[in-house]
Amino acid sequence: MSDHRDLPVAVSADWLRDNRDGVTVVDSRWYLDGRSGRDAYRAGHVPGAVFADVDTDLAAPASARDGRHPLPPPTDFATALGRLGIGDDSAVVVYDDAGGSVAARLVWMLRVLGTPAAFLDGGLAEWTGDLETGDTAAEPVRRTALPWPEERVVHTDAVADLTGDPAHLLLDARVHGRYTGEAPAPVDARPGHIPGARSAEWQGNLDARGLLAAPEDLRARFSALGADAAATVTAYCGSGVTACHDLLALEHAGYTGARLYPGSWSRWGGDPSLPAETGDRAQ
Repeated sequence: MSDHRDLPVAVSADWLRDNRDGVTVVDSRWYLDGRSGRDAYRAGHVPGAVFADVDTDLAAPASARDGRHPLPPPTDFATALGRLGIGDDSAVVVYDDAGGSVAARLVWMLRVLGTPAAFLDGGLAEWTGDLETGDTAAEPVRRTALPWPEERVVHTDAVADLTGDPAHLLLDARVHGRYTGEAPAPVDARPGHIPGARSAEWQGNLDARGLLAAPEDLRARFSALGADAAATVTAYCGSGVTACHDLLALEHAGYTGARLYPGSWSRWGGDPSLPAETGDRAQ
């Protein structure tokens, strides 16, 4: 279907305009404050874009055991992708209106399974063409169910075993105030962060224009956080969504093999038997 086998993690609006016929475009807007991403999509989206729901298409049901946005079972994810017109040979561009922090979830999920995928750098604001309203239905296709690579996904027990080990870097992609416990966060069971984690808020991956920073700048950022010396790098956030922005930024900077903790703080912080830290960790 597509020759875009080597998509970078982000593409420009100009690139998308020139290559739109060769990729599946996905709107993945979602809001922590409860606004409807689907309503925003229906009010105006990139022509031809289909809508992917973070809560239902890109996650299994929330639970105390797995957090707010667990990775969906492979068969469920394949079914959702097929309904969206994303087949085994598709290339995908995903956008949001939040700096790529939401779009990154689907992009990472696809890339880790070997599907070419990128987010629209700068999001919907960078798209200067006309918008469509209403719903756009895709032609359903067959999508093969693939398992989540074990080496790229980390669960709570493994995170607990590695907590405090400097060889295993843990990055917290939430805004800094949620990491320290100072910012109001009504969705979290308690304030703070996983002990030993370093603050790497996803916004720090963007340049002054709100676009993905240059690879050398991101390399310097993650190197300063300890990525060069780490045996493993794992990212988490509130529920495994914006952590994917850190994972894509790490890839853009040249790091390979970084892992997602899908349960993230919604799982860890929701278990009173697990320890938590507040404040800034000494740099």
